[in-house]
Amino acid sequence: MTMSRTIKLYKLPESTVTPGFRKMEIHDVPAVTRLIRNYLSFFVVAPDFDENDVEHWLLPRENVVDSYLVESPETREVTDFCSFYTLPSTILGNQNYSVLKAAYSFYNVSTATPLLQLMNDALIVAKQKDFDVFNALDVMQNETFLKELKFGPGDGKLHYYLYNYRIKQELKPSELGLVLL
Repeated sequence: MTMSRTIKLYKLPESTVTPGFRKMEIHDVPAVTRLIRNYLSFFVVAPDFDENDVEHWLLPRENVVDSYLVESPETREVTDFCSFYTLPSTILGNQNYSVLKAAYSFYNVSTATPLLQLMNDALIVAKQKDFDVFNALDVMQNETFLKELKFGPGDGKLHYYLYNYRIKQELKPSELGLVLL
């Protein structure tokens, strides 16, 4: 594929499309905690976030984590949430580039906005923040948007080792509500 064809195929809109889509703020922690706790309760293995955890792990911090939510313009209720963390990599032996700025999908909760649309908005804000690549695991409900948003499959498998925890059978990625950093 030519470079111009690749650019055209993967082009993102200039701005987000979801009404009420905005950056998470400190006063949103209780609402985001309720959303994420309810969502993660459906998975076989998932963390049990409280407000302190949400503030620590998900409140936006420059070059660490970015979190966005959808606030209904009518009711002011927080209905959806998406986040990604930053993991830059050093590029060796290249005179033009020294760092690859990578975003990794973290926790995403969709109740009123389709997950595909929510994640497309996350891709747009990551591009606006000059990320070079956006990665996502096939855990939780991520499989529902990976192909449609043109994510390429990885070439490996991620294995989790949980200490002091017994799982009776092998889990499918869709049963796992845990993203490790």
